[in-house]
Amino acid sequence: MNDCKSRSIKLHKELRGKIEVTSRVSIDSMDDLSVAYSPGVAEPCLEIQKNVEKSYLYTRRHNLIAVVTDGSAVLGLGDIGPEAAMPVIEGKALLFKQLGGVDAVPLCLRTQDTEEIVRSISLLAGSFGGINLEDIAAPRCFEIERRLKQICDIPIFHDDQHGTAIVVGAALVNALKLVNKSIDTIRVVINGAGAAGIAIANYLLDFGVNDMIVCDRFGILSRDDESLSPAHLRLARNTNQGLLKGSLDAALKNADVFIGVSAPNVVSKSMIESMSDKPIVFPLANPDPEIIPDLALEAGAYVVGTGSSQYANQINNVLAFPGVFRGALDARASDITLEMMMAASEAIANYIPEDKLAPEYIIPEPLDRRVHDVVAAAVEKAARASGVARIEPHPEGN
Repeated sequence: MNDCKSRSIKLHKELRGKIEVTSRVSIDSMDDLSVAYSPGVAEPCLEIQKNVEKSYLYTRRHNLIAVVTDGSAVLGLGDIGPEAAMPVIEGKALLFKQLGGVDAVPLCLRTQDTEEIVRSISLLAGSFGGINLEDIAAPRCFEIERRLKQICDIPIFHDDQHGTAIVVGAALVNALKLVNKSIDTIRVVINGAGAAGIAIANYLLDFGVNDMIVCDRFGILSRDDESLSPAHLRLARNTNQGLLKGSLDAALKNADVFIGVSAPNVVSKSMIESMSDKPIVFPLANPDPEIIPDLALEAGAYVVGTGSSQYANQINNVLAFPGVFRGALDARASDITLEMMMAASEAIANYIPEDKLAPEYIIPEPLDRRVHDVVAAAVEKAARASGVARIEPHPEGN
């Protein structure tokens, strides 16, 4: 790990940025200049003035998104500010391009005011085909996404919420095949009730989970707890139907699935031992999981997946967001719907043939470029089926 850190510092210092803007046109003569810029450029400008939708035809908008953060919840580092978030947001733009062929501009805002963030992004929306919200702390991120979805006519997608949920959903589908359990009969326990935890919980409820318990650092969320925040109370109303009280160890007794998006080393071997037969354990905290996979396996876990590349079954949102945006852009979608996200989960899960599934192989490798093409195609198809696509057919090239 120390070697990785030192090499990363060296790389960033040498490159002074992981992305750059390149030209798609060569200006080698005055004629080239007159066509690409003045006076010829006036013609596409006038065409767009007549019909704003032609901005997708005459500019890069059809393939361009913004990756926006306020620097308040960066990886496991917390509130480190917009400039310090830039290496992460540049890295996200790099992954969009290399894995999805999507051009992405990193935008790090010097404000954590909800109104200012919403207004800033809404004013920029005409330059982009989509907005990826990134590393914005809860509960502010929920309101920002909700408001932007109301006022913008392009996809708004908070990846820390929905990208993570999509991949967790895919991993759970394949893990359940291995343990021969049905999603509507299992009990799922989620530890961590921030942006990712809430999004995973809501997504899995939509996916078919009927029995779920969510915990935060104070214990099990219950709808009769008057101290809960509005976001936690909304979640509690749809979970913990038995009004169970107590801490995480009480929640895990007889549970079929554990999903952690919380803190390192908060799960013990005895907690895993108290779970049901063939438990599925997804300790996703980074860089250190809620329980080390080897310990979970020793305690009887049948399938283990983490958020780290150090272990088998890396459950990482990089499997989702390049293909999700590729598909949304190809359909010129006005939104990213639940149906599109579910299509992404199913595409990721089905990418692994059932005869190849194994406890140590329930999810594709994040850098397998073919899986992103499969996700993109599924998302584009779902966009058309759910009525948010605005062009037909799929345009050739990017």
